[in-house]
Amino acid sequence: MNFNLILGIAAIAYAIYTAVMRARKPEAFGKLEAMRKQWGRSAGTTIHVIAYTVVPFIVGVVLIASA
Repeated sequence: MNFNLILGIAAIAYAIYTAVMRARKPEAFGKLEAMRKQWGRSAGTTIHVIAYTVVPFIVGVVLIASA
């Protein structure tokens, strides 16, 4: 198997994992609470979602497409 394909699948799996865990148990993410304290609840959550869910998902899709 191609390394890009494996890495892309792993990135998408990580994005899905963080989305599910954030919905079920947000206190499990220490960085989420730190971001909420730093930038406020709404902005901190938005930054966390972009950094730990959206970006890995996009990277995963790009890697799979290039495989």
